[in-house]
Amino acid sequence: MDILLPAIIGAIVGVGVYALIVRVVTKNTIANQRERALKEAEAEGEMIKKEKMLQAKEKFIQLKSEHDRTVNERNQKLNQREQGIKQSENHLNQQRSELDRKNNEIEKLREQLNNQLAALDKKKEEADRIIKEQNVRLEQIGGISSEEAKNILMENMKQEAEADAATYINDTIEEAKLTANKEAKRIVVQTIQRVATETAIENSVTVFNIDSDEVKGRIIGREGRNIRALEAATGVEIIVDDTPDAIILSGFDPVRREIARLALHQLVTDGRIHPARIEEVVAKVKRQIEEEIAEVGKRTTIDLGIHNMHPELIRLIGKMKYRSSYGQNLLQHSRETANLCGIMAAELGLNPKIARRAGLLHDIGKVPDDEPELPHAIIGMKLCEKYKEKSEVCNAVGSHHDEEEMTSLIAPIVQVCDAISGARPGARSEVVESYIKRLKEMEDIAMAYPGVMKTYAIQAGRELRVIVGSDKITDQEAEQLSHDIAKKIQAEMTYPGQVKITVIRETRSVSYAK
Repeated sequence: MDILLPAIIGAIVGVGVYALIVRVVTKNTIANQRERALKEAEAEGEMIKKEKMLQAKEKFIQLKSEHDRTVNERNQKLNQREQGIKQSENHLNQQRSELDRKNNEIEKLREQLNNQLAALDKKKEEADRIIKEQNVRLEQIGGISSEEAKNILMENMKQEAEADAATYINDTIEEAKLTANKEAKRIVVQTIQRVATETAIENSVTVFNIDSDEVKGRIIGREGRNIRALEAATGVEIIVDDTPDAIILSGFDPVRREIARLALHQLVTDGRIHPARIEEVVAKVKRQIEEEIAEVGKRTTIDLGIHNMHPELIRLIGKMKYRSSYGQNLLQHSRETANLCGIMAAELGLNPKIARRAGLLHDIGKVPDDEPELPHAIIGMKLCEKYKEKSEVCNAVGSHHDEEEMTSLIAPIVQVCDAISGARPGARSEVVESYIKRLKEMEDIAMAYPGVMKTYAIQAGRELRVIVGSDKITDQEAEQLSHDIAKKIQAEMTYPGQVKITVIRETRSVSYAK
């Protein structure tokens, strides 16, 4: 026990000493590590500091160089401006000295002029004194007063002046007439030369080409039902003869012929040809033609640089493509007239846009189907007024055939350009126009009767087909209608040969399976 206690005490003391030594060693180690870390951090911070200082110096040098360059550029500009100002000041000083010199010269001239005027005044006074003395002597010699002599002289001079003035006026008027005629001829000739014209005469037939004669039989159909359905739907006479690989579409209305041509093309391509299909295709083609008419009108106005026109007028312009004026295509004639009007208006210093607009619309009255007993110029003027065209355009349209009084300078230009376009060789044909007018009049006579739905003049006007509603006219009334139409045509129209009146009355029963 005595030995164990000192041993325990010794062990405790040893552990305490060991712990103390470990703590001191650990403390010294940590202190060394901290001191080393601080030195490394200080070295790294010094390095970063030097690097940042270098970057700052570089940035400062860069900014300083940019600033110096900017200052130099600004100084150069200021120097240039200063030099310019100095040059301007020198120039102004030169001008000022020049003005001073001229002012001095003017003052000298003014003094000379005043001296001359004073001398003239003296001479005038001397002349007046001499004239008075001479007048007194003349009165004493002639026995008449100066007033009487003055009146006689004035009367003689007045008569002489009137004769000279009349001669001068006549000479001036003649010269103006010659100059105006030359200038007008020059403008007209130059306008014609600057417009490229084409000669296009409308025909009354269209040739439809086919691949083989077998197609002719399918177009005719059993007992001719297909060809009858085609003629009834389109109003065009379809001539199938011995002509190889061709069928002739005859009709005075180009729109009907085009509808028939396109419908035949679709039917032949599709291969299904029967009355129901024919009516369906013809209706579809009519819609396509209406869309094409609108597109042609838009393209025409765009080509001529005409904007803000009413859609209905644009549609009527497109319809001109399928109308003719004395055999001349109406759209081509109107485009040509518009171009001529624009050129001539520009030559005369007027507004070419308004002139082109009036030239394009001048024959718009020929397009509507319902033609009343009015000249086409008046119809066109009313259409332009209806769709809010300018008063100058309306007057030019209405007066281009002298039905209205011309109130603007555009009106005579439109009249002249219309004559230029229509008067060139080969542009028009009176025979074709009178023929089309006769066929249209024949159709209008038949359409005036109640119950008539459609009328088609075919075979060059030798036959008139009248389609009536089966619910409105009986078979007996249809027969009587053909006699009435024949009598009226015979009484009101002049035509060669004879006209066959065919009244067609069909009964259809339609129902739908649902």
